[in-house]
Amino acid sequence: MKSMQQWLADYGESHRNPKNKLIHWICVPLILFSVLGLLWLVPVPAAVAQYGAWVNWASLLMALTVIYYVLLSPSIAIGMAMVALVMFTVISRLQEAAPAPLWMIFTGIFVAAWIGQFIGHEIEGKRPSFFKDLQFLLIGPAWLMADVYRKSGIKV
Repeated sequence: MKSMQQWLADYGESHRNPKNKLIHWICVPLILFSVLGLLWLVPVPAAVAQYGAWVNWASLLMALTVIYYVLLSPSIAIGMAMVALVMFTVISRLQEAAPAPLWMIFTGIFVAAWIGQFIGHEIEGKRPSFFKDLQFLLIGPAWLMADVYRKSGIKV
């Protein structure tokens, strides 16, 4: 299994252009948010639903993702868990007062963010990393978190 440093270095190879990096700073969080939002909306069995709105497919996916991050970098796992909690809070609030059906909002964000990602990679001149290995879909958010950590002096 690759180390977090190896994953981050491999991911960084196709994310060097400043415009592509900026696009990723916008689009990667939006993709994560939209995926979690869409999964939040998928009904869970009644036996599970009794534990509250936060026990759903989005929280299950994020729990499994955080476990994956723990294996690579406990500090990244903590940061990503905190990001997920913020996103879940926003999703929960949107559910109470969304101006349009949430599935439409999250689908629109998802599509627009992926268009942005592909534009970024066109600018970069390199294919998205996940074409090489689907695990890079999980490394993208960790790459951003690692950058925040480096700038804050926190060890990855």
